[in-house]
Amino acid sequence: MSNVSVRETVYNRPFIFQRADPYILRCGDGSCYFTASVPEYDRIVLRRAATLRGLREAEERTVWVKHESGPQSIHVWAPELHEIDGAWYIYYAAGDIDDVWEIRPYVLRCTGDPMSDPWEELGPMRAADGDPFSFRAFSLDATVFVHQGARYMVWAEKVGVGKQISNLYIARMASPAKLATVQVLLTTPDYGWERGDFWVNEGPAVLQRDGKVFLTFSANTTGELYCMGMLWAEEGADLLDPANWTKLRRPVLQSDGAKEMHGPGHNCFVKDEDGVTDLCVFHARQYDKMEGNPLYDPNRHVYLMPLTYDGDGFPQFRYAPQEW
Repeated sequence: MSNVSVRETVYNRPFIFQRADPYILRCGDGSCYFTASVPEYDRIVLRRAATLRGLREAEERTVWVKHESGPQSIHVWAPELHEIDGAWYIYYAAGDIDDVWEIRPYVLRCTGDPMSDPWEELGPMRAADGDPFSFRAFSLDATVFVHQGARYMVWAEKVGVGKQISNLYIARMASPAKLATVQVLLTTPDYGWERGDFWVNEGPAVLQRDGKVFLTFSANTTGELYCMGMLWAEEGADLLDPANWTKLRRPVLQSDGAKEMHGPGHNCFVKDEDGVTDLCVFHARQYDKMEGNPLYDPNRHVYLMPLTYDGDGFPQFRYAPQEW
């Protein structure tokens, strides 16, 4: 922890300390895996437990360490663990120590036990054949999901010159390490709440429920203004047609000073132990005042939020007491 003064509330007791961009995967037997960005941005870690709440104290294993030079040597960010066709894959982003913002998405694979067997590098995520656009610029925060039998990837990528803009794109996947289609723009920072020192849409996460596909994302800069927005599409729609997606005009989750929850974002979704309740897993800070670049403040912690749904089936994001 830093020397910053923290006022504890029932809402800001971390589930896991100093882990940003959290991702939890629940397996068919109920066991859970956890991974996230570490403050040093230098490695990828995994935890496994028989229950979701067991992840709090579960032993953490380092499964991959950054390179000493060249690509993948700095800014190791936002790993996600997925089980695909009998193997394990970790999607993550990393930069080059000689060009620290030369960040691209990469893929690891393990064909055995992800906690004890070796992981192999598959290299950078590959664009579709003939696609001149995907992953050519600053790209990160890839997530994958299956919808109506097809697997998709959504990720953030910057465009433009000078002060670039971070948009979200979607494509269908040909394999765990390659796209099948060209990228399609889903969302760009349209509203004031998405535009701070940088104009940012990043950190996508997908929730499918009751005939709708919801896609949350993080917006704005990584400090107090960081917040979450949401898109949605009908379940039967072509997800590669941007006209089928609707973006909510206001954020679904943002800082709340009374609760001392600051800069919430980069979430994922997982079922609670009852197999019914949807949980939003996200990171936030316990304070709003930081020294220097908030990106390098280590105290983004993990929180759990049970979701409720309104009469139209839309998820409602409300801070909940953290009972640990």
